[in-house]
Amino acid sequence: MKNENKEIVKQYIENILNTGNAEDLSTFISPHYTEVFNNKRYRLGIKGIKKKISGIHKIYPDLKLSIDSQITEGDWVITSYIMNGTQHGSWMGIRPTGKTVEVRGVNIDRVIDSKITEHRSSTDLLDPLIDINQHSIHWIKDYLQNIFVVKNEDVKSICDTEAA
Repeated sequence: MKNENKEIVKQYIENILNTGNAEDLSTFISPHYTEVFNNKRYRLGIKGIKKKISGIHKIYPDLKLSIDSQITEGDWVITSYIMNGTQHGSWMGIRPTGKTVEVRGVNIDRVIDSKITEHRSSTDLLDPLIDINQHSIHWIKDYLQNIFVVKNEDVKSICDTEAA
């Protein structure tokens, strides 16, 4: 069962996320599909995840997730990945740059009855934000201040090290 769950997540990444073709989404995703973000549960279902995938591919039409490794524990599949894509749409308030970004992250998916029912992830977004938006260290400073509760000196030191 563990290898079967890994294969379901792998095929979902290869056949749906990497292609943007959501026609066969119900093959991989439960109608009760839920994403967890900041300990809050968001029930997207098939319609919601289809909309999300479409939105991602509008920003990164050549999106490609490559699996580094996968491990399983019970119903859970943990996938370490690298995502590459060229930014052709607005992303987090940044206008299209035409630059290719690389994002590294870890997905944690729960597979029940051969369907992905729950998804969590952790993604390193700071490096890609800096890569595509190097011209605006002020934007990054503002972004960090809005996302994290940190002191101005902490944000200034983060931004000053990038400029050095």
